[in-house]
Amino acid sequence: MTVRNGQGQHDGGGRRLPGSSAVALSAAYDTALLDLDGVVYAGGEAIPYAVEALGVAREGGMHLAYVTNNALRTPEEVATHLTDLGVPAVAGDVVTSAQAVARLIAEEVPPGSRVLVVGGEGLRVALRERGLVPVESADFEPAAVVQGYGGPDLPWGRFAEAAYAVQRGVPWYASNTDLTIPGARGIGPGNGAAVEVVRIASGGRAEPKVAGKPLPPMHRETVLRTGAARPLVVGDRLDTDIEGAFNGGVDSLLVLTGVTDVAQLLTAVPEHRPTYVAADLRGLLVGQPEVVEGAGGVVACGAWRASVSGGELVLEAASEGGADVMDGVRALCGAAWSAAGDGVCGADAGKALASLGW
Repeated sequence: MTVRNGQGQHDGGGRRLPGSSAVALSAAYDTALLDLDGVVYAGGEAIPYAVEALGVAREGGMHLAYVTNNALRTPEEVATHLTDLGVPAVAGDVVTSAQAVARLIAEEVPPGSRVLVVGGEGLRVALRERGLVPVESADFEPAAVVQGYGGPDLPWGRFAEAAYAVQRGVPWYASNTDLTIPGARGIGPGNGAAVEVVRIASGGRAEPKVAGKPLPPMHRETVLRTGAARPLVVGDRLDTDIEGAFNGGVDSLLVLTGVTDVAQLLTAVPEHRPTYVAADLRGLLVGQPEVVEGAGGVVACGAWRASVSGGELVLEAASEGGADVMDGVRALCGAAWSAAGDGVCGADAGKALASLGW
């Protein structure tokens, strides 16, 4: 089995060209570390092709683990939801930022400490598992404050309680700082937006310790719970999923079913450049074509050729008909990332993206 995952295509730590694999990614990696919102489901409903693709990957022997920055629900609730969607799962298959932040807090406060919680049941359960006592008021003299996504109905007064405690110097933690979260009706405010509310109300003098992707506590929690030997991170966000994989030194697959679009992908900084890119989770079931840079900075993938010329990204099909659109995206990524080096590509991609229908 041959896997070509971009080795030799880095300079100064930044990926210059997308990677390639001669075999299906589900065969090349033993475990998929899958984000949920924007990858498997959005607004509670399965994303097209997700259920079928995950079923085939699982039947082929790939271990599926679900790694989410969303701290609202317990692992049991997440597993039940996945099973109801047609993706069989148990609580042990789920790793949440609530679990990661609870471990972090438990390592830094005395056993049995009270923790002021601004979030949902998933956060409370994770704290109790670590021997900590969730409370809802700053008047209970908590040893820590923790914030996690609490859903759209979280009472406004809970933010005030957190601000009161932070103002008094109580250590502050956050499950994650994703500013947005995808849903059935569009992109809504995430836990990072709620963290900013407390930051502003407390005078901006404190900073929370953050556990979720892309930071090391989440990667550590995932490794401890899955035991993956050759993991592949699968996500829809550059600044959490892909950067988290970069920080953990593992390969990643970006799917274009959630927050990130192709225009953002082309302007990604080195730590936000995925190893692979696919339209959706069907990308797990196939290999990834080779992306090659030739003379004059022309990057080829499949039937497509991409380059930067006159401040513009140029994309051309080598033949009419039968050209895979995603190969065009990969060629554009190679041209943009190579031209940008360790910076950001500023070339205009409008015409090139229009030719691909993006």
